[in-house]
Amino acid sequence: MANAYLQGVEISASQFLDIFHHYDNDGNGYIEGKELQNFIRELQQARKQAGLELTDKMKIFSQLVQILPTEENFLLFFRQQLKSCAEFMKAWRNYDADHSGYIEADELKNFLKDLLQRAKKPYDEKKLEEYTLTTLKIFDSNKDGKLCLSEMARLLPDQENFLLKFQGVKMARKEFNKIFELYDQDRNGYMDENELDALLKDLCEKNNKVLEVSKIPTYKSAIMALSDGGKLYRTELALVLCEEEM
Repeated sequence: MANAYLQGVEISASQFLDIFHHYDNDGNGYIEGKELQNFIRELQQARKQAGLELTDKMKIFSQLVQILPTEENFLLFFRQQLKSCAEFMKAWRNYDADHSGYIEADELKNFLKDLLQRAKKPYDEKKLEEYTLTTLKIFDSNKDGKLCLSEMARLLPDQENFLLKFQGVKMARKEFNKIFELYDQDRNGYMDENELDALLKDLCEKNNKVLEVSKIPTYKSAIMALSDGGKLYRTELALVLCEEEM
């Protein structure tokens, strides 16, 4: 199948995933090093495609997804629709209908359906089901049949994905609770923008190799998009700062 693909045979999104796994030999979710060299070499030989640079690490949907046939390139399409972290966070809050902290399969299906309708993209129930299952296969890293915020955030382009940076500063539940209580200065059970701003400034100072002070307005607007009318409750902030409990 991989050779047929490289020769220009159009494939479905599900087949693309199978082909990706063919080259991701170690199963770590990336095509990198020798894997990438093999992929690029075969691609260039089979399709005589020029201009695809060889990098040390290529993430699956930052560049490879662009090779999919247009009608199957639904993940690139989603990135074009969700142009910022704030938009993504608003979508998350909207489609996590039961506020469980996860997007289950039915919620994900509704999310994908609404995006397709908004862009007036043709689809049928079979195709929508395929997109839903393929998205789960790609992003559900712990195979629990649902997506947490950090898993689904991989839909975003890397340059917009501040959640990747916050992966490096997540804390255990006990520590998170202490932090929340410390910065919820008026003890009303939620943070407003000023309280969140103070927390982010301290986090950036403590983790300056990961978080950027200049990006605080971006971080704040994206996180506040999870809030209820400007009230950021503990469970909402935990999605960004708290480690998942096993």
